[in-house]
Amino acid sequence: MARTTLVTLDVSPDAAAVAKKAAEHFAATVKQAVAARGMARVAISGGSTPKRMFAVLSQEPFLSDLPWDKLHLYWVDERCVPPSDPESNYGVTKELLLDKVPLPASQVYRMEGELDPHEASSRYEALIRNTFKLEGAETPVFDLVQLGMGDDGHTASLFPHTEGIDELGRIAFANHVPQKNTWRITLSWPVIIAAREVVFLIEGAAKTEVLARVLTGPKDLETLPSQLIRPANGKLLFLLDTAAAAKLPSPHGGTMEWVG
Repeated sequence: MARTTLVTLDVSPDAAAVAKKAAEHFAATVKQAVAARGMARVAISGGSTPKRMFAVLSQEPFLSDLPWDKLHLYWVDERCVPPSDPESNYGVTKELLLDKVPLPASQVYRMEGELDPHEASSRYEALIRNTFKLEGAETPVFDLVQLGMGDDGHTASLFPHTEGIDELGRIAFANHVPQKNTWRITLSWPVIIAAREVVFLIEGAAKTEVLARVLTGPKDLETLPSQLIRPANGKLLFLLDTAAAAKLPSPHGGTMEWVG
């Protein structure tokens, strides 16, 4: 049976404006989660837009206004490199955000990219189970998951034609990416879609065609893994710039029904 997802397209003029909107959304979601449950659990991704967002979050008004002591920070995926490597998602976040804000180190849960990818993913799954206090086959429910989208249609580290597309039982796992001759550590898509809120941060002309294919083209999960992200709550937010949104049915923003 086809599923319908209500997609909100929030279009900003440029990448800097997307980053500011992403920071505002991040802050609002964290505050709402803290008010409702006493803490906020957020999983973030790497990429150019999050880098800009981190720079915004590390400054006022967010520096003083966010309840950093109630935030628990996780990662959606990680490259198999040590945290000191420039390619490390954690390393970039540490440099641009964590070293500048009062977020307790005990509430930062990184993927250990320097380890064997299978060991690292197993350790991350165990860490999530412990910190969420999960029992049995329970799925963690993040308050917010932020995603990017590659110009090949991948999201998280769920790349086209990789085994991770079919992974349903794990929370985190090692995904081999032959086209990049590497391994990645990633959350599974069933975990991502269980989040209370899921948002894509996408900017740039390089994403125009693939974004239109994902949202308006035929269903092709093997080629376009981003099409897997149909949140269980039926809602999905895209924070875009005008270049990325140019070929969508509502290029200036609005809502659309994504059926598939």
